[in-house]
Amino acid sequence: MKGASRFLNTLSGRIVIVCSAALLITFSATFYVFERAHERLLFQQVESQARILFKQIVLTRRWIADHGGIFVEKLPWVKKNPFLKEPEITDMTGRRLIKENPAYVTRQLSEYSKKEGLYWFHITSLRLVNPSNKPDAFERRALLRFEKEGLEELSTIEKRGRNRLYRYIAPLYVEPSCLECHRDYRIGDVRGAISVTIPVDALFSDISRNRLTLAAVALSVSILLLSFLYLSLKSLVIRPITRLRETMEGYQKGEPLDPGKPVTEELAGLYSTFSGLIETISRYHDSLEDEVRKATEELRSTNQKLLEVSRQYRELSARKSDFISSISHELRTPLTSIKGSISYIEQRLRTMNRECAQSCDIEDIISFMEIISSNADRLARMVSETLDLEKIESGRMEIHLELIHLDRLIREVTLEIVPLLEDKKLALKTSIEENLSVRADEDRISQVLLNLLNNAIQHSPENEEITIEAYMTGDWVAVRIIDRGPGVPAEIQERIFERFYRERKGGTGLGLAISKGIIEAHGGEIGVISSPGDRGSIFYFKIPAYREGGEHATDSVSR
Repeated sequence: MKGASRFLNTLSGRIVIVCSAALLITFSATFYVFERAHERLLFQQVESQARILFKQIVLTRRWIADHGGIFVEKLPWVKKNPFLKEPEITDMTGRRLIKENPAYVTRQLSEYSKKEGLYWFHITSLRLVNPSNKPDAFERRALLRFEKEGLEELSTIEKRGRNRLYRYIAPLYVEPSCLECHRDYRIGDVRGAISVTIPVDALFSDISRNRLTLAAVALSVSILLLSFLYLSLKSLVIRPITRLRETMEGYQKGEPLDPGKPVTEELAGLYSTFSGLIETISRYHDSLEDEVRKATEELRSTNQKLLEVSRQYRELSARKSDFISSISHELRTPLTSIKGSISYIEQRLRTMNRECAQSCDIEDIISFMEIISSNADRLARMVSETLDLEKIESGRMEIHLELIHLDRLIREVTLEIVPLLEDKKLALKTSIEENLSVRADEDRISQVLLNLLNNAIQHSPENEEITIEAYMTGDWVAVRIIDRGPGVPAEIQERIFERFYRERKGGTGLGLAISKGIIEAHGGEIGVISSPGDRGSIFYFKIPAYREGGEHATDSVSR
C-alpha cells in the first residue's frame, strides 16, 4: 500500500492516472456505441427474417386461395377439416382426397416448423371461426391497434421461462379470393393476423459474447497504450528530471555542476536556465555580505533615531498631560470663584429688586447674570470633563473597585434627576432586578448613569417617558436607558462616543466619550441601538457581574 501511495504521488503516477481515466471514458463510449449498433443490426436481421416468413406464408395462402384450395391424399394421419362443406372426394382410381383451405395448410406448416425448433406462426382473429385461432394477449393488443390505428406491423421481445422469443405480427386483409368463405367482410378489411415467433436465445448469447470480446480487446489495448506511455515518460521525461534534481542537490552539497547530456531540447533549456541562475547567484553572493553590512548599519542608525524620537514624544506627551492637568486645576479655582461671585451678585440683585419694588427695574441685569452663571457652569463642567478624558486617554485615571449593588445605585441616581424630569414633564419608568452585584467604582458608574440620563432627558420631547432597565445576562450586568426622542442616525452611531462630537447644540460633547472610557476601564461595553424609522434610542452598557469566591471586594487600579 505504501509503494502504491508513493507511485500515485509521483509525476508519472499522476500522468498514468489521468491517461487511464481518459482511455476508460473513450473506450467505454466507443464500446457502448459499437455494442448498441451491433445489437440493432442483429435485431434488424431477425425482424427481416420474420417479415420474409410472414410474406412467404401470405403468398402460400394466396396461392391456395386462388386455386380454390388443394386436395391431398387421405393418409392415416390426415384429418378432415370440419369447417368445410365437402372436405373429402374420391378420384377415378378410388383414392380418397381431403380438401384443405389456406388456414388449415398454414396451421399444419406452423406445426412442422415448431417441431424443428426453428420458428412457428399462428393465424388469429378477433372474430373466430376455429377456436384454435384464439389470440393471446400480445396478438389481441396488436389486432385492436391494427383496426383502430391502422398499424401495418408490430414486434416485441417476450420471455417464457428461460427462453426469450422475438414475436412479429402483421394484419391479413380481405382479398377477392377470401369472399367465398368470408362473405360478411369487405375487400380491404382486417380479417385477422399472422404472428411469427422466432427463438432468440442464440442471438442474446452472441450479443453477450460480443460484449465480452469488445471488453477484452479494450482492456488489452488500454494496457498496451498505458505501458507504452509509462515507458516513454520514464525514458524521455522522468529520468532527465530526476538527473536534474540530483544535480541540484549535489550543487547544494558543494559538488561541481555536471548535469550530463539532456535528452530533449526543452530539458536542455532548463539545464541552461539553471546554470545561468547559479552564475547569477554566485555573482550576487560576493557582494551580498557588504550590502547586508551596510543595511545593518543603516538600520541600527535609524533605530537609534526612532528611539530618540520616541523618547522625545513620551516626554512631550507627559508635558502635555501635566500642562492640561495644571491648566485644568488652575482654571477650576477662578471658575469656582466666578461662579460663587455671580451667585452672590445674583442673590443681592434679587434682594434689591424686591426692595426697590416699582422704582427699580433690574430684571434685565438678573437675566444676563443667569446667562453668565449658566456659561460659567458649562465652562467648569467642560474643564472637569476634559481633565477626566485626558486621564482616561493617558491611562492615568484611577478606578477604585469595590463591591456595590448596582440596583440601589441606579435608584439613588434617579432621585438626582427628578427636577430635570419635572422641568420637561417627563415620566420615568424603571424595571430593575434585585441584587445586581458588581465590582466597580461607584462614583464613576454614577457619572456614567447621570451622563446617559441627562442625554436622554435632553433629547426627549415633553410629556414623554424614559425607561431604565437593569438585569443579569449571563456573566454580565446590563443597563438600558430608553428614550422616545428622534433617534440616532446609523451613520453617526459610532461617532457620538468621540470627544467633542455633538449632534445638537448644548453640552460639552465629552459626556459620552467619558462614559465610554469609564465602562471600558471596567472591562465592559457601551453602545447605542437606534433603527431607521423607529422612534427613540436605547443607550446601554454592561459590566462583569460579581461572583462570590472571586477577587477581593475592594481594589484600586489605574486604567
